[in-house]
Amino acid sequence: MSARLVRAARFLISTGVLTAVSIGLAACNTTGNDITGSLGARASAELPATPRTSEEWRQALDVWGQRYHSNPGDIQAAIAYARALRANGQRAQAVAVLEQATFRNPKSMPLMGAYGRALAEAGQYAQALDALGKAHTPDNPDWRILNAEGAVLDQLGRSAEARKHYEAALKIAPGDPSVLSNLGLSYALTKELKLAEATLRQATARPDAGPRVRQNLALVIGLEGRFDEAQRLSSADLPPSEAVANVQYLREMLARNGQGNQGKTQPRHLASTRS
Repeated sequence: MSARLVRAARFLISTGVLTAVSIGLAACNTTGNDITGSLGARASAELPATPRTSEEWRQALDVWGQRYHSNPGDIQAAIAYARALRANGQRAQAVAVLEQATFRNPKSMPLMGAYGRALAEAGQYAQALDALGKAHTPDNPDWRILNAEGAVLDQLGRSAEARKHYEAALKIAPGDPSVLSNLGLSYALTKELKLAEATLRQATARPDAGPRVRQNLALVIGLEGRFDEAQRLSSADLPPSEAVANVQYLREMLARNGQGNQGKTQPRHLASTRS
């Protein structure tokens, strides 16, 4: 996804929310794994396992939409259709689809997890936390759900609780870059930028770290005022012109905040679903 730093800066200026990356990271970790069984097998013959292009997502939207509407009680179809809706920017509709599906299947943990992520992406954090809490059990915790719960708690300003969830997730999935990335962003929320950078560097060192993790590191480095380094890192995944524009916007944003707040930025919430 392009221009992440620009969007992050705009969030910081307008709402105090630096970025919504963490839910995104958490949300996409399990989306594909939620689609299993015969329906998923049939769809795989028609659709790529993980849509990448806009055309592939539109195809997924059509295929899964038809299957969901023919059988609204089908858990796999509801999850996949909602995933495609979210990719198409139709977040409210994705929430509505999953809400109806949970009414029909109140004991489905994969469905409740998808519902919680969709709620979080739509900014309904309290409801998201409730749904995610029903998506696993204390005796059988899911590290992906723990990661998503942590991201929601960070959005609610409960960073100390969020970090306990990240730590629990890392005990199950040591070194996972999405969890480390969210933990790094959590430190940035409380202006612990050195800890944030160290944690994000640990995440980016992982061979399975994606572009978004590197962009999060670039964002934190930019918040520390090292704009040239942030731009170089951002350029690894973005066109040079976008990387320059991102860092320039961040530089201007920090300058404006400094003038209005005695040199202090105010990242009250650093919040997200991995692409």
